[in-house]
Amino acid sequence: MENHHQILSSVADGDAKAFRSLYDLYNGKVFNTAISYLQSEQDAEEVTQDVFTSIYRNAGKFKGQASVSTWIYRITVNASLNAIKKKKRNTFLSLSSFEYDAPDFDHPGIVLENKENARALFKAINALPGNQKTAFILSFIEDLQRQQVADIMETSLKAVESLLQRGKKNLRNILEKTYDDRRI
Repeated sequence: MENHHQILSSVADGDAKAFRSLYDLYNGKVFNTAISYLQSEQDAEEVTQDVFTSIYRNAGKFKGQASVSTWIYRITVNASLNAIKKKKRNTFLSLSSFEYDAPDFDHPGIVLENKENARALFKAINALPGNQKTAFILSFIEDLQRQQVADIMETSLKAVESLLQRGKKNLRNILEKTYDDRRI
């Protein structure tokens, strides 16, 4: 497999084949990360397009201080968070609701028998504070190593571990409350 830095360098030089190679390498990862944030296939597709447009436009600005995958994940996380902010703003402006609440979400990669549990989990993940949500998605849904998560989030490994610890505790509380509310 060709070096990802070299592929990105070729993209910066306008090489369409290199861009296609980069797209083929990262399209699934970008889409999966976006859908975990946005909980909408249509929105995730839009963010995926935005991410690859940004990659194409900014390939020449890549300094190589991080891996290409870390750079792409960082772009994806930022694009996903921006899309959520835009949705919240549009929801507020339309006066249909004062808070963005993601609909019940069925992740396309979840087996049918697990859909109900996954729906509750994604709703709980969506309720986490921003950095906890990012650390959780990148660590447990994208299955990235903690150091790469720290690099993407531009923070320390210790900070990521702390975010994950607090995120797990918050998820547990949210899910317990959800379960208790269902029993009533």
